[in-house]
Amino acid sequence: MSIQHPQTNLSRRSLFKFGAGAIGTGVLTAGIGSNLLAPEKASADDIAPDKALQELLEGNERFVKAKRKNPHQTHSRLVEVAKGQKPFASILGCADSRVPSEIVFDQGLGDLFVCRVAGNIATAEEIGSLEFGSLVLGSKVIVVVGHERCGAVDAALKGAEVPGQIGSLLEAIKPSVESSKGQSGDKLENACKANILVQVQKLKSSPVLSKLIEEEKLKIVGAYYDLDTGKISIVA
Repeated sequence: MSIQHPQTNLSRRSLFKFGAGAIGTGVLTAGIGSNLLAPEKASADDIAPDKALQELLEGNERFVKAKRKNPHQTHSRLVEVAKGQKPFASILGCADSRVPSEIVFDQGLGDLFVCRVAGNIATAEEIGSLEFGSLVLGSKVIVVVGHERCGAVDAALKGAEVPGQIGSLLEAIKPSVESSKGQSGDKLENACKANILVQVQKLKSSPVLSKLIEEEKLKIVGAYYDLDTGKISIVA
């Protein structure tokens, strides 16, 4: 498969080289290595992006109603996906311990390609990982999941002084905070939702992902998770 763009020409082969040289262990993990020898096993089932999103939302509805099916969590599924992965959806979520993707979307082993980082920000490493998940593994939808009362967004909103590398997270969120100023309603909720929108646009600016969107092979949306109810709502 070859992806062409005015400024980018990425085939699967060149993406692997890019991943090895620029993304490094953030993308090309030991588990992915086997897919280089058998790429035919690393493509998602034939499912449309809209259907993939529907599957996620239906799973969340089951979670909210306490009617989870806990699919694909058997030993036989473990054995099946050990031979190769074909996730139908990817999630860029917050590292918050209260928002585990497989649980809140009621999915199982091999279903989701998940990237988690405080503030659900689209860093170069996260974007590279999601490009791999979509272009090579065949994920049909990417959902950026922000959540209610996000601590990272709250810290950025308050201009908190923090030690170590935490500040890099807040710097990445500050543009979202600025864009939400002047909106009516809860300031933190507005900033959290604005941050989701900003990260969605960052992903859509990727030549790899935008090409897949143009070909109707991928959909990228933003979603907001309510900590109190467990409900996922689409915001973009």
